[in-house]
Amino acid sequence: MRFLRYIYNNLSYWGISSKDLPDDVYALEKPPFEDISVRENKKFLLKDLVLLPPSLPSKIVAVGLNYIDHARELNMSVPDEPVLFLKPPSSVIGPYENIIIPEQSKQVDYEAELAVVIGKVCKKVSVSSAMDYVLGFTCFNDITARDLQKKDGQWTRAKSFDTFSAIGPFIVTPDEFEYNNTRIKCIVNGKIKQDSTTANLIFNVQELISFISYIMTLFPGDIITTGTPPGVGPLKSGDTVEISIDGIGSLINRVL
Repeated sequence: MRFLRYIYNNLSYWGISSKDLPDDVYALEKPPFEDISVRENKKFLLKDLVLLPPSLPSKIVAVGLNYIDHARELNMSVPDEPVLFLKPPSSVIGPYENIIIPEQSKQVDYEAELAVVIGKVCKKVSVSSAMDYVLGFTCFNDITARDLQKKDGQWTRAKSFDTFSAIGPFIVTPDEFEYNNTRIKCIVNGKIKQDSTTANLIFNVQELISFISYIMTLFPGDIITTGTPPGVGPLKSGDTVEISIDGIGSLINRVL
């Protein structure tokens, strides 16, 4: 299954569609964290919908330097534990929304990432039980003001501007997705800039969920981003950036 949020006739809905019939969307009675009951007579075609961010997290827990090939690219040693930082909910945008380059920055970069969407309250869970707390997976673009990151010596300002967390288009459930071995790409203006696989993750999805849950309680809708592969680079006004993950689809945004 895949879940989505969308607008139709100025009303917002949670919806569900199947792998076999992805263009047929059925409205849900409640968010999928609570219930998966379909509203009667509420079937839509995907092409008629305006997609929203598929989750509204209370927090975004991001992981830095979590691809082996990215660590090699930077000539950095592999970390002993996940390196974490937070991004605010106010930075979230959905598919086809604009990424705004802030006037404070002269270098804004794309970072393609696989995102985990938490499905229920998650605290101090084991690696073996971590997937019991996952609703599904989606695409994420961890937009970063690289010059400010270097200037500040820490990541909060560089990662937190409005529009710096692009999410979507759908949440795909774990039973239909090879989350620990799937291809992830970033494409800018039709050219592939990043191309790797989640098999190159230093800490896999289950390990990240367990590690983070021993630090902070995760709530339904919260997002964990799993790090970016090599090939990170700058965006400029007028660019179109696409995060593509096999089994999920493409998250496309324009840069202003």
